[in-house]
Amino acid sequence: MLKGVDPRLNADVLHCLRAMGHGDALVISDTNFPADSVARETVLGRLLRMENLSSAEVIGSILSVFPLDTFVEDFALRMEVVDAPDEVPEVQKEVQAQIDSAEGVHRPMIGVERFNFYDLARKSYAVIQTGERRFYGCFVLRKGVIGPKV
Repeated sequence: MLKGVDPRLNADVLHCLRAMGHGDALVISDTNFPADSVARETVLGRLLRMENLSSAEVIGSILSVFPLDTFVEDFALRMEVVDAPDEVPEVQKEVQAQIDSAEGVHRPMIGVERFNFYDLARKSYAVIQTGERRFYGCFVLRKGVIGPKV
């Protein structure tokens, strides 16, 4: 246990988040996503897990230590609903609320078609699979920077 660190962040996840650099992409997936096979193609090369937590819970804990990229529009992506790309399911609304809370301002996620999302995920730094069972609980977060103390 570490002081000031969300206890839901396990050692493997913390190591990954710390190793990532500015602009690296992190996939947060639901339980239905082909997480293991996709994770094998990432920079990390293996799947990380934060089981028994929803996508919003995982992203909330990650954002407690992980800065989002402020230099790009695609700082956060969501998998679009098949045949309804403008639909935003409740799971995605919950994640958007976590992002808004962490950022202190509303910056909407960008939707990505399902198969394009898979392609992006394979090029990411790592995949963390959650216990989320609702459909379309899949996201990409792009790591930002922490500036110098003024």
